[in-house]
Amino acid sequence: MSELEKQVPVVGISIGDINGIGPEIVLKVFSDERMLQFCTPVIYASGKIIAHYRKILNINFNYHQTDSIQGIQTGKNNIINCISHTIEAKPGELHKEAGDAAFQSLESSVNDLLSRKTDALVTAPINKKIIQSDKFNFPGHTEYLTQKAEEEDSLMLMTSDNLKIGLVTAHIPLKDVAQNITKDSIIKKAIQLDKTLKKDFHIPKPKLAILGINPHAGDSGLLGKEEQEIIIPAIKELNEKGILAFGPYSSDGFFGNFSFKAYDGVLAMYHDQGLIPFKTIAFDLGVNYTAGLPIVRTSPDHGTAYEIAGKGIANENSFREAVYLAIHIANKRKKSIN
Repeated sequence: MSELEKQVPVVGISIGDINGIGPEIVLKVFSDERMLQFCTPVIYASGKIIAHYRKILNINFNYHQTDSIQGIQTGKNNIINCISHTIEAKPGELHKEAGDAAFQSLESSVNDLLSRKTDALVTAPINKKIIQSDKFNFPGHTEYLTQKAEEEDSLMLMTSDNLKIGLVTAHIPLKDVAQNITKDSIIKKAIQLDKTLKKDFHIPKPKLAILGINPHAGDSGLLGKEEQEIIIPAIKELNEKGILAFGPYSSDGFFGNFSFKAYDGVLAMYHDQGLIPFKTIAFDLGVNYTAGLPIVRTSPDHGTAYEIAGKGIANENSFREAVYLAIHIANKRKKSIN
């Protein structure tokens, strides 16, 4: 494929858990041929798995098959056969084979992304337990991609039109959160959030809200010292660095009275503190973006949903939004380079 042909971004799609809703939402989104005006989709799976879902879901999905990125065609949905032909899809069932298939798809798509053969990657949901192996020993996509990109850190950023929430800590047990909340970790994540909002979302002077960790943001030290001893000093240092950071705010009141609308980004201290309000507010249209990396990766904000897999009722909106965001950021980055 020549550079002239590469006018729209080439977007890689890892198929995720083949027994979950990943294949369904991928087929639903790209069965709309208007998507081909905005990107060249490259789905890392197998023709066998795609044909299986196309049949049981009765989706009119046309595609071109190839064995490598060199064989893709613009103006078409492309399937790269990278999953062993012996692996079969069994919608709704939990199988180690599905974990193996998910990793084969992810590894192939990430390798092409890192070698700049694709411009962005959208990952369909995986089962974090059954994908584990000697090649994948990570809590999730975010940590795997960070290591593959040879970066020390990244930022898990949940995004929608009116809400962007980054996390200081992500996939760790709740009992370990407090010990991982440090002044340095807050400053580092806030700087990443500030840079991402400027670079990828083109917000020139982002206004950041920093959440507390304790109920009522510690209530002036009555319900915990972290706000007084860690979070407030971190905010002061961020302000000294020219970053517009405010807080700490109590999460319940901050989201309950819609204070988030006054800010460009929110920094939550731990996973559920950020994701529960995010999914309540923007579940069907939310996107998970791995910020702070030299590569572009997005995903829908939901899991494998085995209970509805293969039934044709999965909502594809979040996945579609993930594709749109990947296209948008890839295009913006190309323009900034040129």
